[in-house]
Amino acid sequence: MSRELTIWLLVFAVGAITYTARVSFIALFARRSMPALLARALRHVPVAMLTAIVVPAIVFSAPSVLDLSPGNIRLIAALVASAAAWWRQSTMLTIAAGMAALWLLQYLVG
Repeated sequence: MSRELTIWLLVFAVGAITYTARVSFIALFARRSMPALLARALRHVPVAMLTAIVVPAIVFSAPSVLDLSPGNIRLIAALVASAAAWWRQSTMLTIAAGMAALWLLQYLVG
């Protein structure tokens, strides 16, 4: 089997799985109410997804190279953003503080 065919089959398979997973909720709960436990659990999905995307970008300097040192400016900026989020519970302030810290540290470090 050629490499291109393998890639296309993989793309098709992943697309079919994703489509099935999304349609299953629509088909399953179209005519009945969602159980309270499932509804409460699904509220945490966006936060979990965002964490899964952001944390590796902050703590890994290269693939499989964990960087928790004080020289990791992304980690320092994330800590500043976390402090702003804890202090004021404001999304805009959190983003502004984190980006300002990142840009300032990039400017200072070079």
